[in-house]
Amino acid sequence: MEQPSLADLAARFGAHLAHDRRRSAHTVRAYVATAHRFLHFMHEHRGEQIGRYALLTIQPTDLRGFLARRRGEGLGAASAARELSAVRAFLKFAAEDSGEQPQLPRTRAPRRPRTLPRPASPGDAMALAEDAGEAALQPWVGARDLAILLLLYGAGLRMAEALSLTARVLPLGPTLRVVGKRAKPRVVPLVPAAREAIEAYVRDCPWPLKGDVPLFVGVRGGPLNPDLVRRAVQGARRRLGLPDTLTPHALRHSFATHLLARGADLRSLQELLGHASLSSTQIYTGVDAAHLLDVYRHAHPRA
Repeated sequence: MEQPSLADLAARFGAHLAHDRRRSAHTVRAYVATAHRFLHFMHEHRGEQIGRYALLTIQPTDLRGFLARRRGEGLGAASAARELSAVRAFLKFAAEDSGEQPQLPRTRAPRRPRTLPRPASPGDAMALAEDAGEAALQPWVGARDLAILLLLYGAGLRMAEALSLTARVLPLGPTLRVVGKRAKPRVVPLVPAAREAIEAYVRDCPWPLKGDVPLFVGVRGGPLNPDLVRRAVQGARRRLGLPDTLTPHALRHSFATHLLARGADLRSLQELLGHASLSSTQIYTGVDAAHLLDVYRHAHPRA
């Protein structure tokens, strides 16, 4: 198995990702877990203890063998590509930590299918949010879930962004300052429906919402577990007969697709979504084209 020095290296790799690269806690956990998997694989692959020097001599065949092992374990192309990215980041960190110039082996990542998000209709998005709110056992919990889902659809927030908001955003104004991935801040407009839902939740919430306390809290007043919101959405989806693809994150996709369909330009959409590059936003042009093609096929007599 990996030597203690390499286990320590993996731990410091995680600290580097969290503090220097400002990666999310989820990404840090995933990348560190991949680093440990790769070290374990290399120990078995070479049949000997792996030292720090061995990480500086990794060959393309080593990476291909690791990916083949992971694919054989059922990993899809997209997940395998992320796994390769994590290994490369770890090897780069190991080289720099040793004072060496990183010379990463070249290996082509598995080709990932370019999947398009599946947006909900405005009616389905609103029905989902309202049903999730109405089904809660406590009225204030229902008001909370409604407010969160309207933020995802009305402002294009990620779930993590919504749950990272603190009570310092109160009182609400026409816009909301959000901290996204890699601690990148942005300002998003707050539509009246979302603002009213948040204000109703704040009035009903039995816990004091002040200062750095999370804006959205659980039944005991602590940080809200996102799985609870996902379960509320799952129940609403089942009751309404909506497709399984209508997840909380799909509400963000719907926000982007509907804005684009109504004439929003890609640069503005990039800022609203908090995408680091325009290429991440351009996928929504495919979503809109797919929607228009679907409308054409159903409406045109010659289609």
